[in-house]
Amino acid sequence: MFTFLLVVHAIIAALLVTVILMQKSEGGGLTTGGSPSGLMSARGAADFLTRATAILAGLFIAMSIALAVIAANRGGGSIDTSLARPTTPPPAAGAPANPAAQPTGNPAAADNGAVPLAR
Repeated sequence: MFTFLLVVHAIIAALLVTVILMQKSEGGGLTTGGSPSGLMSARGAADFLTRATAILAGLFIAMSIALAVIAANRGGGSIDTSLARPTTPPPAAGAPANPAAQPTGNPAAADNGAVPLAR
């Protein structure tokens, strides 16, 4: 059902693009005119294309929302973790972040660059 609605959505999108390109703009559109009477007069064609554009745009928006809702409610989808980076466990709460910087037990041997204050 989802695939069918997706195909209908693509058809609506193609029709919408076609109808928009057929409309006359200030520089002229893809239409070459038509007969001077009836539906395909300049006024009749403009009204028809404007109405068709509005209807197709409404259908396109409604189908977009419907497809989003259907896609969100589809079950069975899982996240593909085949390309996920391996994660390392975080260090323990009391362990230092850098194991090479562990104190040696002799405070005089640890020279961290701090200058003692004279009293």
